[in-house]
Amino acid sequence: QVQLGESGGGLVQPGGSLKLSCAASGSISSIGYMGWFRQAPGKERELVARIVHGGSADYADSAKGRFTISRDNAKNTVYLEMNSLRPEDTAVYYCNADVWVRYGRAWQAYWGQGTQVTVSS
Repeated sequence: QVQLGESGGGLVQPGGSLKLSCAASGSISSIGYMGWFRQAPGKERELVARIVHGGSADYADSAKGRFTISRDNAKNTVYLEMNSLRPEDTAVYYCNADVWVRYGRAWQAYWGQGTQVTVSS
């Protein structure tokens, strides 16, 4: 099947930066959109940003101007560069991808295990 492996989370001071990475591996024929979601304690999971295979991206209003999503299709990897981080960005960040597995019959959504981002002084 397919696995999404995230890295890059951690503790950062307000105003700081972090870059998250997520690599997809396994029985992959094609990947459609790739994205990042986040879930803070007591809140629902929300979309942060997503990017299609051709590179067009969408952002949540809270991420516009501060976060940049990108992908390397050759490596099946998506990145999220986060700048000017705020305490309210503290959450578990999840990678998400729409994958057509080899010999599959439909697109399937896969999730990473999540990586903690904490913004605090």
